[in-house]
Amino acid sequence: MESALAKKLRAHETAVGTWISSGSSNVVDILRNLPFDWFVLDMEHSPITVETVATMIQVLNGSKITPLVRVGQIDQALFKNVLDAGAHGLVVPMVNTAEEAERAVSYCKYPPKGVRGAAAVKASDYGLGMANYIRTANEQVTLIAQIETPQALRNIGEILAVEGVDVAFVGPSDMTMTLGLIDDRSNPRVLEAMKSVVRASEAVGKAAGTMATSAEEIKRDLEMGFRFVSVASDVRQLINGARSMLATAGRT
Repeated sequence: MESALAKKLRAHETAVGTWISSGSSNVVDILRNLPFDWFVLDMEHSPITVETVATMIQVLNGSKITPLVRVGQIDQALFKNVLDAGAHGLVVPMVNTAEEAERAVSYCKYPPKGVRGAAAVKASDYGLGMANYIRTANEQVTLIAQIETPQALRNIGEILAVEGVDVAFVGPSDMTMTLGLIDDRSNPRVLEAMKSVVRASEAVGKAAGTMATSAEEIKRDLEMGFRFVSVASDVRQLINGARSMLATAGRT
């Protein structure tokens, strides 16, 4: 197994991708032709099943885009199913403590670093590439811990110290909510929280990630030092494109 994203992160390069929230394999097929580094197939807030994830990953066969999956919770069976389907990494929401991060890492790694079970599935080319896959997956699978609460901010150093956590990802919307600011994403408290995650990540040589929903946010977040940046989601891009066309037609 060789992950282009893992290689880019180790080289301290910036990786730009997008969330796939529509659950549409056609959308994956369309966007795969653009210069994204990665897609996150979102199972947390979308009606996407493991079977749908497997299909979307198959659509990316031969692409340079790294397939990642956001799971809904830290669950051993779910992690196993998604990784076996061919995901090169996981985005794990609401990681608040080092213990939670350690558990997530253990579910992603083969022994002796973890408890993942081996099987002749898509990830190993149905067993044809098993020898290579089980020897390389532990180093190539990327784990992205979402930092979305004040508790996670207090524990950010301990979370990042966990071997196997590759990216600390600020979920701006949930962070705004848990700080009691509802939808005020540009509030200085949110921006300071984001900056604190960047500082903590840089201190240990790891990447900080976030979700940008506009051109202005993308520019700001890159300048702030985020190296794993989502340029919104497929659904948001669809809405933005339609609004722009309608505005041109005088429909605002």
